[in-house]
Amino acid sequence: MPRGPRLDAPGVLHHVMVRGLERRPIFRDDQDRADFVGRLAALAEAGAITVYAWALLADYAHLLFRTGTRPLARTMRSLLTGYAGAFNRRHRRAGHLFQNRYKSVVVEEEPYFLELVRYLHLNPLRARVVPDMRALDRYPWAGHAVLVGRVAAPWQDIGTALAQFAPSLARARTGYRAFVADGVARGRRPDLQGGGLVRSLGGWEALRTLRRGRERWTSDERILGSGPFVEACLRETERQTARVERQRRKSRPSEEVIAGVCRAMGACPE
Repeated sequence: MPRGPRLDAPGVLHHVMVRGLERRPIFRDDQDRADFVGRLAALAEAGAITVYAWALLADYAHLLFRTGTRPLARTMRSLLTGYAGAFNRRHRRAGHLFQNRYKSVVVEEEPYFLELVRYLHLNPLRARVVPDMRALDRYPWAGHAVLVGRVAAPWQDIGTALAQFAPSLARARTGYRAFVADGVARGRRPDLQGGGLVRSLGGWEALRTLRRGRERWTSDERILGSGPFVEACLRETERQTARVERQRRKSRPSEEVIAGVCRAMGACPE
């Protein structure tokens, strides 16, 4: 089944996942990682996105950010195309670096924001890139070290997440770290690895149980959230699509105008 168009609007929270082609590395060394982070930082500093969480592993990257006035597609094109070109030049290779197109999921903030911050930042530990929480605190290629104050990254928004734990910075960092540590035993979270009501509810059995009642549930793989949130996103997308189509009909492309004139005059476009 073909994938639907990306969902986007100013101020939308996105979980973006990028993988290497055939699961090959997209980061071979720290210079590659620093280049990617530098490009991400430049987009954040320009106001294109507000970054809350991120994690770089050898063959994939996870990002949690809010879009600004710049469309998501333009932001990701700037990030990935620029990085892939630099990667290919540096490593003297050619061809595609990333697997298909990146995956983006629109996220309902409550209750998923903090859960995704924790899930993304535990990626290096789950992948055994670092052995324990103490090492994760110092791992420079994920936003967790920034939130606990071990790595400086002024471009990353730390206030939004930390404010949910305590009013003072020190207490907030303590609370946040305890929250992340509590997630280690939970292991992989299929319900947070993509969009759709099935994942949000914890699997097909939970969904079947709900559908025995009279509730109306909507799901879409591009969205992580409750049924009403999914429906609201889809309604807004339909309105945007209809608006674009109306504008397209009002301003007919020059090719259509030329073709019409040619039919009337018996001429050819050339």
